[in-house]
Amino acid sequence: MPKTILFIEDNKEIRESTVELLELEGYNVLVVDNGYDGINIAKNNLPDLVISDVIMPGITGYQVFESLLQDESTRLIPFIFTSAMSEKSDVKKAFAIGMCHYLIKPYDDKELFKIIEKILTPVL
Repeated sequence: MPKTILFIEDNKEIRESTVELLELEGYNVLVVDNGYDGINIAKNNLPDLVISDVIMPGITGYQVFESLLQDESTRLIPFIFTSAMSEKSDVKKAFAIGMCHYLIKPYDDKELFKIIEKILTPVL
């Protein structure tokens, strides 16, 4: 059974190209363009992984992550931030919220899939 990834990204080009790549790799992809919908989709569908942009209209990826961590049903869902913000303080802010991964845009497809595989492959 394919793993489900929730992808939250407000940039249409990045959203479409990444979703296409994820689907080609065999993942079931739930996609939204804002954090509010991302929280609702995560709570209603319990994906195996959430990948979220940091800066979006409405609420940030940080706020999405915090919201999911506060809910018993979603707090253990692995989370990957994607952002063009590459300052150490930005990365530290993400890690201060909770256990996560952080990819700096533009990221390499291989780098993305390496992290996804690491997260979704069970350790034997």
